[in-house]
Formats: sequence, C-alpha cells, structure tokens
Amino acid sequence: MTSSATRLLVFADSLAFHGPSGPVPPSHPKLFTSTCARLLNADIDLVSRLGFTARDGWWALTKDPVVWGEYLPRADAVVLSLGHMDQLPAAMPTWLREVLPYLRPGSLRRSTRSAYLAAAPHVISWTDGRFSQLPPTVSNHYLSRMVSGIRYMRPDLPIVRLLPTPYKSDLYPSTRPHLPAVAAAVRWCDREQIPGIALDELVLPGPNNPDGLHWGWQTHDRVGVELAAALEPVLSETLLDQ
Repeated sequence: MTSSATRLLVFADSLAFHGPSGPVPPSHPKLFTSTCARLLNADIDLVSRLGFTARDGWWALTKDPVVWGEYLPRADAVVLSLGHMDQLPAAMPTWLREVLPYLRPGSLRRSTRSAYLAAAPHVISWTDGRFSQLPPTVSNHYLSRMVSGIRYMRPDLPIVRLLPTPYKSDLYPSTRPHLPAVAAAVRWCDREQIPGIALDELVLPGPNNPDGLHWGWQTHDRVGVELAAALEPVLSETLLDQ
C-alpha cells in the first residue's frame, strides 16, 4: 500500500460524480474515485464538471490557478478520465451548441434549448453518429497538450488514462463513434507512453444508470479497483525513487 500522504489529481467529466440514479457529492464512497482512493490509502483532488471534454481539461489545467498552483504540485499521480463526452455523437458543431446558454432573453434560450434537445436524437439517428462532439484527433491533441504541460512542471509524475466508456442512450442513439474513439485512445497511450485502462468489459456487464451514459455502483467498483491496480505499481516505483 502507498502512504496516507498520497494524492491523486483526477481530471474527469460527470462520470466522476454520477451514480445509478443521478449526481451525488464527489466524496460519495461508492464512486470509482473513492474506491480507488480507499484501496490506495490516497486523497483525491478532483477537477470535474458535467460535459467536460479534453479541451475543457486543458483549459482547467492552464487557466485555473488552484489546479496548476495547488493540485498539480502536490499530486503523486494524475488520472485522465476524459474523452467520454468527446466521443458522443453530435447533432450540431460543439462550438454552436455551447453558445446556447449565452442566448438572451431567457425565453429565447429556453425555447432554443428545448428545440435542440427534441431534435438532436433524430438528427443523430439520421446521420448515424457520423459526427462526434470532439473528433478523436482533437481530443488527443488537447490531452497531449495536458500531458506536455504536466510533464514540463512535474517530469516524473505518473499519468494514467481511462479509455472512452461504452454507452447506449436514447439521447445519443448511435454507438458508431465509440470503437474508433477507443482505437485512437489506445494509439495515443502508446505514443505518449501512458497506461490506458479499457472500460468496455468493466462497464457493459452493468447494471448502470438508465440514461445509458453513466454507471451503476457495481461498475464504479470495478473501474475503481482496476484504476487502483494500474496506479499502485507506478506509485510504488515513484515513492521508492524519492
């Protein structure tokens, strides 16, 4: 086991704070991050938000002084749980969708958002998921920038990545982008020399959230155990070198 001083810096989307029936506090003991931390006797610094993409992770790392000024300097390892949102099929360009919350007046924003939510599944079905929220090349570009920034500040800091999670959702009625996203993530891990944790065999047995996007507690447990197993040897090696 690693020491009680161990800290993990986790960049993640809503998978880090959603359970089988919706959002829960990030300290919930059944989340995969909590399971991993418990097995490693570690503390978690979580950088996460609903819909976080790899691009959002890069912005958080470089624009949030708490992340680069507090979390990163004290981290013993970094977990990149990003790219799950990126792979989801898109009904419109991401930059255009992200403009919706800024529409004014409020009545226009609400009606436009309602129309988008109603139309999106039909558009995705019609295009068979041909377009994703962020193409794998773009996701990997931002993740590489994150890795470069982390290694510039902390050259020997271990980094582990969770590969894109499988999904089956009425909101995103095409799984076409998933396997290409996973394959691109595997190639990226090989190129960056970062361990990658495949999630399909951990997630698909379920049971999971009825929304088809988030995980049930058994899945969280499986992922947390696998993440801890991947981190323990690299943490032990790093601590021995100190």
